[in-house]
Amino acid sequence: MLNLLISEQIRLADRYTIEHEPISSVNLMERASNAFVTAFKRFYPNKGQSISIYCGTGNNGGDGLAIARLLHNDGFWNINVKIARFSSKSTSDFDKNLERLHKTAVHVSNIKEADAFPVENSDLIIDALLGSGLNKPLEGAWKELVAWLRSLQKPVISVDIPTGLKSDGIIDDNELAVIADLTITFQRPKISFLLPESASFINEFYVADIGLDEGFIQSVDTPYILLSDDDILERLKKRKPFSHKGTFGHALIIAGAPETMGAALLCAEASLYTGTGQTTACIPEEGLISLNTRIPEVMAVLRRKQELPAEMRWEKYGSVGIGPGLGVSSTSKAMLKAVLTNYNKPLVLDADALNLLAENVELFANIPEGSILTPHVKEFDRLFGAHSSWWERLATGIVKAESLNCYIVLKNRYSIIFTPEGTAIFNPTGTPAMATGGMGDVLTGMVTSFLAQGYSPESAAILGVFLHGRAGEEIQKKEKAAVIPAAILIKEIPKVILSLSR
Repeated sequence: MLNLLISEQIRLADRYTIEHEPISSVNLMERASNAFVTAFKRFYPNKGQSISIYCGTGNNGGDGLAIARLLHNDGFWNINVKIARFSSKSTSDFDKNLERLHKTAVHVSNIKEADAFPVENSDLIIDALLGSGLNKPLEGAWKELVAWLRSLQKPVISVDIPTGLKSDGIIDDNELAVIADLTITFQRPKISFLLPESASFINEFYVADIGLDEGFIQSVDTPYILLSDDDILERLKKRKPFSHKGTFGHALIIAGAPETMGAALLCAEASLYTGTGQTTACIPEEGLISLNTRIPEVMAVLRRKQELPAEMRWEKYGSVGIGPGLGVSSTSKAMLKAVLTNYNKPLVLDADALNLLAENVELFANIPEGSILTPHVKEFDRLFGAHSSWWERLATGIVKAESLNCYIVLKNRYSIIFTPEGTAIFNPTGTPAMATGGMGDVLTGMVTSFLAQGYSPESAAILGVFLHGRAGEEIQKKEKAAVIPAAILIKEIPKVILSLSR
């Protein structure tokens, strides 16, 4: 797992690398600028396009000056630099790079606080005005410059972070920042990039390795973590000779109502395709024909009048997932209460199970330790109270996972797994093409399946979320699909598991 850092910790990582590699700060800036240029050329290879680079007088501006020189030396001949001189101060590394740039043919001009903004005819704009150290909203000339740059409606590539966007903390709705088509960020994504508020300012980001000391970064005390492929390779178990269906557990899916059988079918089918040895669906009796027709491999426990059978052999199930399409009637509440009373192993609670918990908070006390709650944002706020920002939800998720001794998967573009140990683990996989009905039901089936197979709750949550997203990525890559139905994603699950199994 990769540590994610707040802005102060990023500066410490810079300083540690400078002192212990050792490397001078200006040479580290050169290395970062080279990494930026390498990434930039992948996205914008045309050396004839005209580029304006807007620089502040701090280290982000120093990056911009070095980038201008490096692009020029690489054959990008139509480059100009505009320096925002809104302060008499500049960093020494900015000054050194300005001196180097003056030895090239790149045209450099200044924008002073009282000046009218220049005519801008370039095809592309590179934003190197202010970096990740910003901790307050833009004001004065900076705010006016950013507003003007936005009004140009030209493609913008930001260096490390769009000017005006905080790398962490609450982002207010009325804050102003550069809108970047691409942000080439250094070493790690900024935490704000992984939260929905950043969507107003970042269309796409790319992480460029600039050689900061990874040992130091991984030693930093931070609750924010990013998953990687290696985390999945370490966890996935390879199927061994002489394995049989009993080896891979028995999952019970309690889901669906007569009018919402689709949720139950998707959940149960996802459990099957994720590798559970046996899956049983506890469904309304009206849904038996649908179940047998679509998924004959899945067994059934039938609910008459939406009530659980009088005799349930809870001990035979390695995991239980409850909620998709269940409804929030008094009968559904009784079902949830029966599960919480009779099943003492970790559960997967989703959809209407969460809505019932939100309406009946006394049931929280009965949730088994290690259970996994999988809310989307509205369900999260119903459970834990309204929030005005995603940064507040991060804080709440950490606190609630600790107090409940459970795992909370806050579903999102970059879903967040909150753990009882007080960490917030971000999942990097997935695609907007997965924003379709039923995807949450599929995830519930996958997580329940991994629990049944004997994975720890943390591994079940991590594997479920990561592989769910990776399956979507693979389908989009192969099919060039703008939209991925949940039923199509299910068929990709075993292929993705195989590709990542040792």
